[in-house]
Amino acid sequence: MTKYEIILYWSAEDEAFIAEVPELAGCAADGTTRQEAIANAEVVIAEWIETATRLGRLIPEPRGRLLFA
Repeated sequence: MTKYEIILYWSAEDEAFIAEVPELAGCAADGTTRQEAIANAEVVIAEWIETATRLGRLIPEPRGRLLFA
């Protein structure tokens, strides 16, 4: 489990729950249930960090609750 904030919402257009990780640019996942979207987001976060590490890119420290959403 990561410490990055995940914003979870229903998308009628996608007919799925969307889990966005605002601290990691472009990092998002979806799922048919809230739980599935969050689990998928955890996978995508790990992959995002792995890719950034391999490419030598900066990985932001988790800040916890953000003041915008």
